[in-house]
Amino acid sequence: MLSLNINGKSHQLDVAEDMPLLWAVRDVVGLTGTKFGCGIAMCGACTVHVDGQAVRACITPVGTLAGKRITTIEAIEQHPVGQRVQAAWRELDVVQCGYCQSGQVMSATALLQSNPDPSDADIDAAMGGNICRCGTYGRMRAAIKQAAQKKGA
Repeated sequence: MLSLNINGKSHQLDVAEDMPLLWAVRDVVGLTGTKFGCGIAMCGACTVHVDGQAVRACITPVGTLAGKRITTIEAIEQHPVGQRVQAAWRELDVVQCGYCQSGQVMSATALLQSNPDPSDADIDAAMGGNICRCGTYGRMRAAIKQAAQKKGA
């Protein structure tokens, strides 16, 4: 039995330690906001936070996560930075098809948590591992900048 802290709640999971976190979150715990994309950590659709850092859930074995705090898109609004990012996403109408957006929001929130005033190069570096087939990169960059500007609001 494995104990994981997901979104502030303890979950006892009867799963193999090499199960990717993505499947534990989606299929065992039932939080389906985190998406499966490529399965090899190349697209970022499965991005979650582990102790505040953006990680790819599709390649992260659950056996490595004991004692760590896992945050999924379902709880990102509980963090002030996550709230600002989601508000900016809505205000600037970033989403097109939406499939990759939970991973995009998680990566953007991790960026702003570590760098509250990112440059364009910082945004490109942090978001470069997240692919959006709809090409909403310009709106995402604008939303990240808007969320950064509202940090004192």
